[in-house]
Amino acid sequence: MILHVDMDAFYASIEQRDRPELIGRPVIVGGSPEGRGVVAAASYAVRAFGVHSAMPVRTALQLCPQAIVLPVRMAHYAAVSRQIREIFFRYTPLVEPLSLDEAFLDVSGCEPLFGPPEQIARSIKRQIWEETRLVASVGVAPNKFLAKIASDLEKPDALVVVDPQRILEFLQPLPVNRLWGVGKVTDRSLQRFGVRTIGELRNLPLDTLRQIFGDTGEHFWRLARGLDDRPVVPDRVAKSISHETTFATDVNETDTLRACLLELTEQVARRLRRHQHQGRTVQLKLRYADFRTITRSRTLSRPTDSTEELWQAASDLLSAAWSPAPENPRSAVRLLGMGISGFVAERPVQRLLFDDPDEELHAKQQRLDRVADAVRDRFGATSLKRGGTLQPGKRDEPAG
Repeated sequence: MILHVDMDAFYASIEQRDRPELIGRPVIVGGSPEGRGVVAAASYAVRAFGVHSAMPVRTALQLCPQAIVLPVRMAHYAAVSRQIREIFFRYTPLVEPLSLDEAFLDVSGCEPLFGPPEQIARSIKRQIWEETRLVASVGVAPNKFLAKIASDLEKPDALVVVDPQRILEFLQPLPVNRLWGVGKVTDRSLQRFGVRTIGELRNLPLDTLRQIFGDTGEHFWRLARGLDDRPVVPDRVAKSISHETTFATDVNETDTLRACLLELTEQVARRLRRHQHQGRTVQLKLRYADFRTITRSRTLSRPTDSTEELWQAASDLLSAAWSPAPENPRSAVRLLGMGISGFVAERPVQRLLFDDPDEELHAKQQRLDRVADAVRDRFGATSLKRGGTLQPGKRDEPAG
């Protein structure tokens, strides 16, 4: 059996835990409303106003003017995430983190030690609460797809168990947009065929789904039957570092995408420096409204942990891979991701006999990055902003 553990409003919940006067209040964790900052997390109180992650903070404050906006403290959230992950490893070595706030756990074979999967899930929820004062939602199911659906059904503080003998019954009444890949555009297409629930989708023949959606049709056909054979892949030794965000509303605006990509790049670069890694291959991931997913990559001439060098590569990849097309809703972006691989550990560099302007610039950028990291670790991720993010309509160039 598989567990999907998903922390409830993770960043916002940590801030409310650390500042009890904020409990129950509308809290937004994100960038500055004066620039093009986006919402990284929203408490449940502010979600009631329609605020969601990846929304521009300026828009969020229009929906909820009384919201309290707090800066992102990524290093702090990462430390809490590591604490929670160690709880997972008490039960199974098969832990696949998806982000700082969610992970899959394969607990097959753990029953002799810890009891049935539901008991393991209750124990994990209890230990997370006792040791961090944070609430987790857990889905328990025969596979990843079902476990992830289950964890989201009764949030917050959910524990939903999918009986392996009643999978079709579990899926039958759920709205079809619970399936991975069914966004607004696909949902409208299915409604034209009278399909609103997963059970109704299951009644469509495979050939019909292929005619409508191509290869993705088989993907929907399998998920509607609860079929997912992907294993849980442990990630104790990272071979890459990446961050991604799924937009609650598909995005078709360049400024919003670039602002989100810059924040993702800064997060990845900080993690590189924290782990004393440098990487050579920059990766961009785009998932469109119709669930088409593309990845693009660029291999740099040398390994780096420089925010500016990574941003230049990521920005160029985005410009080459995507352009806004308001007349075509399928071109809107539902997920944006950025990552780096091809790691080497930081190592001393042989100095040249004569000064190299490129090396001097690189060294200067490294010093600036480390000073910026120290400031952000102490005062929050938004205590320093790159100049390009503060001027709407201008290219988001990192400051040199």
